[in-house]
Amino acid sequence: MDRRQFLKFGSFITVSAASGMGLTACGGSDSAPASGLPPASGAWKFPQSVASGDPRPDSILLWTRAVQASADAVAVATGSDASIRLIVTSVDNSAALGSNKELSGATVADVSLPLQVQYDNTIRHKLTGLTAGTTYYYQFIAGDNRSNVGRFKTAPAVDADVSQLQFVYMTCQDWSVNHWGAMSSIAAENLDFIVHLGDYIYETVGDDFQLGAVESRHDTLVLPDGLYKSGNAGAKYANSLADYRYLYKKYRTDTRLQALHERFAFIAIWDDHEFSDDAWQDAQTYDNSFNADGSDLHQPSRRRNANQAWFEFMPADVSLDAANTTFQNIKIYRDFQFGKLMQLVMTDERLYRADHIIPESAINPATGKPLGRIGSRYLVPQDLFNSVEAQKMAGAETIGLDPLTTATMLGNTQRQWWMDKMKAATSTWKVWGNEVSLLRMGLNGVDAIATLLALNAVTTLATSVGTTAAAAGGNFAVAGAIVAAVTAGASAAVAQAGAVAIATAAATGGAADAQAAAGVKAGLSTAQATIAVGTFAKVAAAASAGQTGAALAAVAGQTIAFGYIKPDVQAKKADSVFVAASGKKDALSAFFTKFLFNCDQWDGYNSERKALMSHLKTNNVGNVVAITGDIHSFFAGTVNDDFDAANGGTPVMVDLVSAGISSDSFFSYLRDAASTLGDISTLVSYPLAVPVPGLGTVNLSFNLLDYTMGKAVPTAASLAEQTRVQLRGALAVKGVPEAQLDATVGAVLTGLQANSDFNTSLLGLAQQLASLGNNPWLKHLNTDAQGYTLVTLTPGKMTAQFRQVNKLVGTTAPGTIVARTTTATVTAGSPSVAIS
Repeated sequence: MDRRQFLKFGSFITVSAASGMGLTACGGSDSAPASGLPPASGAWKFPQSVASGDPRPDSILLWTRAVQASADAVAVATGSDASIRLIVTSVDNSAALGSNKELSGATVADVSLPLQVQYDNTIRHKLTGLTAGTTYYYQFIAGDNRSNVGRFKTAPAVDADVSQLQFVYMTCQDWSVNHWGAMSSIAAENLDFIVHLGDYIYETVGDDFQLGAVESRHDTLVLPDGLYKSGNAGAKYANSLADYRYLYKKYRTDTRLQALHERFAFIAIWDDHEFSDDAWQDAQTYDNSFNADGSDLHQPSRRRNANQAWFEFMPADVSLDAANTTFQNIKIYRDFQFGKLMQLVMTDERLYRADHIIPESAINPATGKPLGRIGSRYLVPQDLFNSVEAQKMAGAETIGLDPLTTATMLGNTQRQWWMDKMKAATSTWKVWGNEVSLLRMGLNGVDAIATLLALNAVTTLATSVGTTAAAAGGNFAVAGAIVAAVTAGASAAVAQAGAVAIATAAATGGAADAQAAAGVKAGLSTAQATIAVGTFAKVAAAASAGQTGAALAAVAGQTIAFGYIKPDVQAKKADSVFVAASGKKDALSAFFTKFLFNCDQWDGYNSERKALMSHLKTNNVGNVVAITGDIHSFFAGTVNDDFDAANGGTPVMVDLVSAGISSDSFFSYLRDAASTLGDISTLVSYPLAVPVPGLGTVNLSFNLLDYTMGKAVPTAASLAEQTRVQLRGALAVKGVPEAQLDATVGAVLTGLQANSDFNTSLLGLAQQLASLGNNPWLKHLNTDAQGYTLVTLTPGKMTAQFRQVNKLVGTTAPGTIVARTTTATVTAGSPSVAIS
């Protein structure tokens, strides 16, 4: 390493040992002591407050930023270098949290620290020599002013018997949309620490997904040097060091985020938005941002700027190598031991990952232009993915590389580190701080299209049954059998004869096989007779139960649609007569395959995921649970050794995914993307106008994505309950006072269940999508949510409470923050998860 660079960052990363008063911090082993700088004098302030991170049994990393009182809170620091003080005590000062009241009690450290303009007046100080499992309080002093009081708790001793740990993990806190009320709720929890899984900042300002409602206390961000994403107007993205520093400074001015850092030590990792959306290494993947040859745009200088800003502003005990001229000048993957109870392994899934298996720059043969995100990262045909991944791995092996080199999320070095850590771990629980989900999230397009075409046919079939019944003396069962046989290809005359024969056989006590035989004898084929008998029976049973008229016609229509049309499309795909009859064969043909929803997460690095799971399985590494962010949803499920094997393979570990603090949901993104796909959009959302007395109607987009992905078959009550949070937010927009919101929502949901569009069309659709059986390893999913996850860990079980929060009320965070809690429980010794 270049000595000058070492000295430069050595003077920034200071270290001291706690042992009493009057200690002076020194930098790296060759750096000058902080006492060489004059003490800060006069009026100062701490606009981003204080923070602590990476608690170990004997150390902590402490952070602050101090500027003169007259300075702008987020402007670049100016002036001369100076020194400030850090005071630490183990005496209880909890009453002073949230204030700049002077710390009381004997100190374990009183340290002079260098405040340097070149690092934007940020301070990173590592304090060692601490006592394990102990709560400490700390405060910085600059000139005449004190910072707010901070608190942290050191990790228990490595060999300690720990009965319980409690922590929150959180992710995706976009300043520019929704609200940060969840942070207030977290601040009230009793925690040992917080894990932040990335997207601490968002690098873009004014992007499409950031144009929704936002709380008034979050004003518009203005990047100092930002570049336009496209052309010379619209959204901008952070590019310079000043841009990235600005975002951290601005985000950290929110007193709710400050309160979290003041109260709890963070263990943080980054994801993509700390640099660039869906990034890999130093490459950005914004649509239409490619080199002239079509390759992804690499931005090593921008990546280095992002790295340095994260390093300066996050309280993480890592080092940045300024002498390293590449963009991989920082290593942030690391692990933590919490007694005998937990080993926490934090990975970096951006800096070393290979390009997406199907690059965004790949040419779409239909348009002659780069694919962009759809087809490369999202809704990727699985067969194509498997083929390209195999080719890339074979190519790597051909030139003597590890086959995973070109298909890796972690990179070869980090992957081996992860394997070694997992194999060597002696703690009861191995928890993986994992940025992107390990769960397979697939869609069988054949089944989906078959379901949609069947649903689209229900109304037409029901109308035909009603007309036929009028001509058949009001006998809906016979009418249903006739329409069923015609739908299956029989002529009208043969269908009528077959239906009469079926009804006659039924009247004389004949069972279903006898009825079918009578229908065949009358001229129906076996398939025609089968659907006719089934329809006759369903309608007759409904009639016996008291249903009449249109209700009987609807039963017949649904029976025919899902008993014949859906299976026909599933069997014949694009060659089904019902596909041709839809008039949309060309538009639908591309969807008759299996898809992977999101190849930016581990589904896009499938072979490496299998290698990791094989390592755990082979070495009998149990009680492994990933805590995950990124996808703006709550998920819980098992990670299997091979999702492509029969029955989805064997569970090896569990993945618990938390929704974002404020970022718009995965459902909302897919809803907007699918809106241009016609009938396919029904797989994601269903628009419904809900009448509200005194307010007119509220337009909702019912979340069907959950059912398409594998949520359990709903009842009318559970389907209505699913939209409670969205409805509450919509009523708030209509001006309903918060004090009246919950009662109004309850009344509207009760009335909604009596709405025929809801309890017939929407409910039937949701039930059919749920019955597709996609992703059976998913035990819980809520793709339309914001919130966080509270974990309680004991030797016997891990309990994760998914805390979904309510939406904005006007332009402020809701008074009632937590809307619902869903609990996922993992019992020691079993790679499974139970939901309650």
